[in-house]
Amino acid sequence: MSDANVRIPEEAKDRLAAIAASEGLSLRAYLARLAETLLTPQERAERAEKARAALEEWSGYAPTAAEQRDLDNELDRRLAQVTDR
Repeated sequence: MSDANVRIPEEAKDRLAAIAASEGLSLRAYLARLAETLLTPQERAERAEKARAALEEWSGYAPTAAEQRDLDNELDRRLAQVTDR
């Protein structure tokens, strides 16, 4: 496997290296694990759609697009409250 070079601020590299070390990993291994475990936006959308379909099958709940937007906005509002955004 070939390596790639990524330019980030030194402070960010040091922080990531400290996090990696606290988990007993090299920075390279930590970043590789991070890349394997995080979802892309497309993967998140696919999982959300599967969850929505399962919920509908299980409960019959099928919100309209407008209801979904309202629920998303409410979730965003609540998350902003707890994260002080």
